Amino acid sequence: MSNSKKRVAWITGGGSGIGLAGAQALAKEGWTVVISGRRKDVLDDAVAGIVKEGGAAEAMVLDVSNAADAEKVANAIVARHGRIDCLVNSAGLNVPKRSWDDVTTEGWDKVVDINLSGVMYCMRAALPAMRAQKDGVIINVASWAGRHVSKMTGPAYTATKHAVLALTHSFNMDEFRNGLRATCLSPGEVATPILKLRPVPPSAEDMAKMLQPEDLGRTIAFVASMPARACVNEILIAPTWNRGFVTPTIL
Repeated sequence: MSNSKKRVAWITGGGSGIGLAGAQALAKEGWTVVISGRRKDVLDDAVAGIVKEGGAAEAMVLDVSNAADAEKVANAIVARHGRIDCLVNSAGLNVPKRSWDDVTTEGWDKVVDINLSGVMYCMRAALPAMRAQKDGVIINVASWAGRHVSKMTGPAYTATKHAVLALTHSFNMDEFRNGLRATCLSPGEVATPILKLRPVPPSAEDMAKMLQPEDLGRTIAFVASMPARACVNEILIAPTWNRGFVTPTIL
């Protein structure tokens, strides 16, 4: 995508963690960023921080598990800005009760609704604008657990992240004809607030060795800035000190 034109990015889960880091990195490169999430106060703080650094940002509250609301937000972005050049699907969660011993149907549904259905709903919502432009990139944040089956993350999270990988490749198989491309970004451990929900949260020392949100922000900005002729199908990125190599059941 040319730097001479306005570039608009829609980032779900944009109020914290990887999504926020992606929004910050894109804003620094001149993108107009629209961040979505469920908590208005968190989004407003994120927008204020980006604007303070000279970026262009705004917030639109969204629960990605609601397909109709995803379409409303996408339509609102197009009405306001005229386009959607990049969609970053970063909204995601896991639940404390995640192993086969204690997983519940409610917990399973919650993870699937956000991590998988929410990704698909937002992709579908952005698709008409991208098809009309004959240009657009989608970055789906999956996980190391989406490429390597993980005991630590539990069946719901592991299954949804594997599904996001397949969803991304399926998109590319169909939408390349329209000049569109998607990337499945699969990070290993990243020091974000979601780790506090683990049955055994990692120590501060361990978190310091993990990937940091800004590492993923730089990666998102790299993919988004690639020319339209290049499709980065997958990125598998992990900390150099990969705890899965030390204790294989940890991830």
